[in-house]
Amino acid sequence: MVNTTTAGLVLALGCGAACGVGLWLAGTGSAPAASALRRAAARRAGDGLSPQARHARTAGAVAAAVGVGLLTGWPVAASLAALTVLLAPGLLAASRTEKTQTARVEAIAVWTEMLRDTLAGAAGLEQAIRATAPLAPLPIRVEVLTLAASLDSGTRLPDALVVFADELDDPTADLVVAALVMAASRQARQLADLLGRLAAAAHDQTALRLRTLAGRARIRTATRVIATITLTMAFGLLVFSPAFVEPYDSAAGQLVLLGVAALFAGGLVWLARMGRAPADPRILTRPPTGEHR
Repeated sequence: MVNTTTAGLVLALGCGAACGVGLWLAGTGSAPAASALRRAAARRAGDGLSPQARHARTAGAVAAAVGVGLLTGWPVAASLAALTVLLAPGLLAASRTEKTQTARVEAIAVWTEMLRDTLAGAAGLEQAIRATAPLAPLPIRVEVLTLAASLDSGTRLPDALVVFADELDDPTADLVVAALVMAASRQARQLADLLGRLAAAAHDQTALRLRTLAGRARIRTATRVIATITLTMAFGLLVFSPAFVEPYDSAAGQLVLLGVAALFAGGLVWLARMGRAPADPRILTRPPTGEHR
């Protein structure tokens, strides 16, 4: 009875610590950053994971927890195994979001050049948007087509452009939209030249992003190697040298194991963050609904 109670207490402590760390990580961002994350999550729900993949990952976590629990009899190890299956793939995998953002910046640059060339042919701004919408690069074609459809439905160009910027959710797009809004509202001169300079800046930013991604990929590779070797050694000790890990059978040992796992997880998260570029803040922002201007 004492052992059962102690094991339950250890498990409760482990779950409480995990929840506390999760809440701390969730609250470490600033309000604008959290808002940007919510917009990105709404646009890329699940980061590419289908419902089937989510169910498979959940089933794998349950299977890992049961397997490790039966192998070791340690509730902390079982909980850690489930968390590893759930969180490690997303933590160690190459960031799809960064690659998607880089492709969108390049697409924005190409579409900006298309607008510039169309305006050079003496077309109006709304006509240029409609003409380039079906030919816009794939990463932003849906958003540009939506912009053109909004204009066809009678929406004012400045209002439609603001919605368009929110859908793209990118600082580079904000610069282009700001120039277009100014041209639509105040008939700015030399818009084609301004768009050309913005397109060149977007191309330069794409090249910089690609170089940054290459450097951060090496950090992610090193992180995966460290995690794989560490977990393999731990599994080898469990299977081939049970006497070495016997001290973890006690309640105190389970607490020590929880502390060691927390230190390892903290180092792993730190390395993973080093391998990911921080999100750039948006330039065009609107107050949340209900907030007084």
